[in-house]
Amino acid sequence: MKFVKMNGCGNDYVYFDLRGERDPEGAANAVIPHIVRISDRHFGVGGDGVVLVMPSAVADVRMRMFNADGSEGKMCGNAVRCVCKIVCDGEEEKPAVVTVETASGIKTITPAYGADGKVTGAAVNMGAPVLAAELVPVDIAYASADALFCEGEGGERIAKRLPVETASGGKVCGTAVSMGNPHFVVFADDDPADIDVAAIGAEIENMPLFPERVNVEFVKPCGDGVYKMRVWERGSGETLACGTGSCAAAVAARMCGLQPRADGIYEIRLLGGTLYIGVTDDGVIMTGNAEKNFEGEVEI
Repeated sequence: MKFVKMNGCGNDYVYFDLRGERDPEGAANAVIPHIVRISDRHFGVGGDGVVLVMPSAVADVRMRMFNADGSEGKMCGNAVRCVCKIVCDGEEEKPAVVTVETASGIKTITPAYGADGKVTGAAVNMGAPVLAAELVPVDIAYASADALFCEGEGGERIAKRLPVETASGGKVCGTAVSMGNPHFVVFADDDPADIDVAAIGAEIENMPLFPERVNVEFVKPCGDGVYKMRVWERGSGETLACGTGSCAAAVAARMCGLQPRADGIYEIRLLGGTLYIGVTDDGVIMTGNAEKNFEGEVEI
């Protein structure tokens, strides 16, 4: 079966465009059992997971994304920009806007085109963040006594400062945010390069405090609206970038009184590149690149 390998800020996935298949659902069901093998960087194509591009009855296209361990995720901000590139690069008349159906709702994307007419990146309206702790979700029963919850406009509890005890990192405090998938954003004084992301991230990911597991962001404010970040993604481990995680970091920064750049943008510098996040009344807007690496075929 044909695939295309793509990345957004180094967050790489193997994409199967199933829109032309006679039976797209059947084709998807044929791919899914092989996702772990396909994602393996030694014995497969290699990537942070697999993305299936499907027909949609409610949007221009539907995206299903799977982590490297085979579990299905609801949303990936870097992957959805690459899906936009797949759609637009295949059209003679280039769309100004693309809508993508995801498990966390329909995302509206504005592509950016290069001189060759190919998409080089995109701005994605990721929608409004979910801050209610129970909906992130956070299991309040496991929260420590010194957890700080604030009250939202609807009276919901928001986990602004949620301490957890880890064997490898001691007490770690974070803010819980959902951007279609759950995130635990930790603002650190240490440079993220000096943090044992694998050990601490894996431990937090699987805590009973987070019943659906959680992505963990380690973020250092660098001043002038610039933030350095490393991310541990549930089901994939450490990745070079995370779009929803960058959005969650910007939302958490705003909640905690940390400032954006003068133009209102939070500049999130990741191992694989930089994402630019605007937190607005109309949603969280994420802007970043989309790159095609190579095409190929894999036996299914």
